[in-house]
Amino acid sequence: MRSFIGACVIPLVAAATCVGAAQRASPDRDASSYPSRPIRVIVPQAPGGSNDIMARYIGGGLSERLGRQVVIDNRPGAEGMIGTDTVAKANPDGYTILMASTAFTMNPAVVKKLPYDPIRDFDWIATFGRAPVVVTIGPSVPAKSLQELIALGKAKPNYITIASAGGFMHFASAMFRSKAGITAEIALYKGGAPALIDVISGQAHVATATAVTASSQIRAGKLKPLAVTSPKRVAALPDVPTAAEAGLPAYDAAIWWAWATTAGTPQPVIEKLNKEITAILQSPETPKRFAAEAVEVEIRTPAEIRKMIPADLAKWEKVARDAGMPKQ
Repeated sequence: MRSFIGACVIPLVAAATCVGAAQRASPDRDASSYPSRPIRVIVPQAPGGSNDIMARYIGGGLSERLGRQVVIDNRPGAEGMIGTDTVAKANPDGYTILMASTAFTMNPAVVKKLPYDPIRDFDWIATFGRAPVVVTIGPSVPAKSLQELIALGKAKPNYITIASAGGFMHFASAMFRSKAGITAEIALYKGGAPALIDVISGQAHVATATAVTASSQIRAGKLKPLAVTSPKRVAALPDVPTAAEAGLPAYDAAIWWAWATTAGTPQPVIEKLNKEITAILQSPETPKRFAAEAVEVEIRTPAEIRKMIPADLAKWEKVARDAGMPKQ
């Protein structure tokens, strides 16, 4: 598998763009009856990863509150761009929603020409939370600490294979490789769960994953966590040192999750969804559930998210340059 996003993903996205390029229907500007039918949430990654888990949790709560089914539709491929483009080209009526994450602001740093505009083609609904990355290894890797892993990578150039789910995890993997000063192959997978399976089986050595994705495998003893990329230790993994404690303070990566929809969606629809999602996040159950997965609840208004996105785009553009990740 190749270390960087291949040019082959662009034709796939272009095909999806052509399919979804039919003229949009005019949205119903009266949102008082919204929703009157099921809402589809497109997750542009495979089932089992953190995006999928977060979408299903929020979607389940929203379905209960709205009295309408929220359908999770996994559309993996092309580093998440196929599913993202589907939402960009959908009717702006609030019935097609994107499960976005930090990968949304990372792809523009390594793709010369996206099939959508990350600023103009989307309206933002709500953020859910933020979580650090945890560096994990499989049982076959002879390392007991992050420093031992780095020493192994330096002693055996190109020996280590880092399993990456693409998108955010690809950046997190490239950043780890750069900050650790090792040469390692980054193998791309369609989701976090398949990447972890190969690390557990010994097909790959390292996975930089969110605690949401990796915590169950860590608790089962199938993965060994070496460090978390948070300023302080997380309650869900109290025995795991921070990257700074483990001797790699420059490694700082975190993932956020949010929902977006097609630009032009009526504001009353967006405001209603934001209000209901905020209520879910403020319920007593959500912080407890999130804390168990090392996720911190993060509530932002649509206006605040619109300010956040350009800043995040600029941040990851710099990370890509520093890590030597070319645009293709």
